[in-house]
Order: sequence, then C-alpha cells, then structure tokens
Amino acid sequence: MKFERNTLLVLGLVALVFPLLVGNQYLLHIGVMVLLYAILATSLNLIVGYVGEFSLGHTAFLGLGAYTAALLSLRLGWPVWATIPVAGVVSAIFGAAIGAITLRLRGPYFVIITLAFAEVLRLIANNWVDFTNGPMGLSGVAQPALLADASPLMAKRFYFYLALALTAVALYMAYRFVYSNNGRAAVTVRENRFVAQSVGIRPFVYAMRAFVLGAFLAGLAGGFYAHYITFVGANVFGFAFMISMIIMVLIGGKGTLIGPLLGALLVTLLTEYLRELQELRLSLFGLIVMAVVLFLPNGLMGFLNHRREPGERDGADRTAPGTQGGTA
Repeated sequence: MKFERNTLLVLGLVALVFPLLVGNQYLLHIGVMVLLYAILATSLNLIVGYVGEFSLGHTAFLGLGAYTAALLSLRLGWPVWATIPVAGVVSAIFGAAIGAITLRLRGPYFVIITLAFAEVLRLIANNWVDFTNGPMGLSGVAQPALLADASPLMAKRFYFYLALALTAVALYMAYRFVYSNNGRAAVTVRENRFVAQSVGIRPFVYAMRAFVLGAFLAGLAGGFYAHYITFVGANVFGFAFMISMIIMVLIGGKGTLIGPLLGALLVTLLTEYLRELQELRLSLFGLIVMAVVLFLPNGLMGFLNHRREPGERDGADRTAPGTQGGTA
C-alpha cells in the first residue's frame, strides 16, 4: 500500500513538470495519449484485475462517454467542464444496466455479452444518422474558450494538464476503492467466490460497484477524447481500443494500481515507435503478449514485486488488495 502510494506521488510530480521541460508538440501529444490510456487501463483493471471477470466490451463505455460529450457540446453548447463529468455519469448508468445482466453470468457468457453490447452500440452509431451522423461521425467538437487565442504549444500543455487532472481523479477513486472494504471484498470474490459467500460477502454487489466505477472512469476518458481529438466516430467502439487496453493491463500487471500506468506508457511508446511497421506491429504486440502471459503471468509489476520481496511468500504487499496472489 505504501509502495504504491509513494510511487504514484513520484509519478505525479514527474508528470507535473514534464510540460514545463518539453517544448515539442509531438512529445506533449504522446504524453496526453499516455495519460488517456492510463485512465482507460485503470478502468478496465478494476474489472479484470480486482473482480476477475474478463470484459471485451469496455470500449462501450469509452464510446458512450465520447458521444455524450460530443453531442452535448455540438447540440447544446455545453463547455468541456460540464460535458466530461456528464459523460462519466452516462457511462456509469449504462454500466449499471449492463452489469445487472452480465455480472450474474460467468466465464464465456460474460465475455460474449459484453462484447455484443459494444458491437450493438457501434452499429447504432453507424446507422442512426440523424442522431450520430452515421459513418461521417461528429466533427468540430468545441474546445475550451480560453484556448481561442492560445498557441498550439499552449493548447497541448493545457490538454496535458487536463488529462493529468483526470488521471489523478481516476487513480484516487481507484485507490480509495481498492484499499477499502469494497476492494478487499472484490478481491476475495476473485480469489474464491464460494469462500467469499461463506463469510457473508455478496459477489454480485461488490462486482457491480467495481464495474460501475470502471464504466464511469472510461466515460471520463471518452469525454476527454472527444474534446481533444474534436471528432468522434463509430470506431471509438472498435476492437482496436479494446486490444490496446487489454495489452496494457496484461503487460503492466493486472490487480495493481501502477501496472496499468506502466502498461499505458510502454504500449503508447511502442505504438509510436513501430508506427511505420504497420501490420507487422500487431504481430509484434501479439508476440509480446504471449511472452508476458508465458513468462510474466502477473505482468511487470508482479515481477518487480517478486524481486522486491524475494524471501516473502505472504508479505504485506502481496496480501493487500492491490496485488496478485492475496486473498484479502
């Protein structure tokens, strides 16, 4: 617990000074994308890492947040300060609705229904032309008025700090959930559902809380994405975003707070570095994921935790709700 808290504080301080030391718009854009993916990976990790359910439809909440923010901005003229929180709330509401159905299921049934939910939303976004503008998408999403006279560099810095603020909110909410009775109960359910029930823990209730919180955070990321990119199309529901989130969580280490951040940083940098390789890039990512699953099943953070505590089998961090291998 202390290790994760201190590491998050150090990372936060580094991020605060990063835009002040960098005057390159491209590098700032990479930083913004790292923070965006950090929110998304953190939101998915609440479901995969702490509840133990593998969702393939998490892009549904990203897309709902993005379309909500874009529609509120374009149709009603709402400012970014209002659209992003509302985007999170709308995604949370849909998360509660779909969670009420899917969380009563387990295994492949949960995976299939969550994937189908995201695909249905993609089809609606593509075909409801009067509302979503169909395949053309929603373009020209408004940016904050204070950026009207700002230089491109200042605009990048503004979005970096906005993304950093949203990341801080996401990590704070995830941290409070993980190190609370809710998080401990969710991990107990993940480790052994029947033992959890025997001590009075209701698996559905605690899984639902994690699921809704994950949907809310993904919605926040979607709202930010709409304003930053200024365009939202049906591709936001696509499988490419889902694959990226899964790779980040697996590489970084599911069931940890730092793992998704590390995964977001590595995957975003590798994506940019390997951009010229096009299709070969996907094959390389596939090989990396296979290597992680085979040799580092708990991700990089699991490996680092093991190295940090070589002689401890049941150390404090390993039994905390934020790490793999504990039973709360």
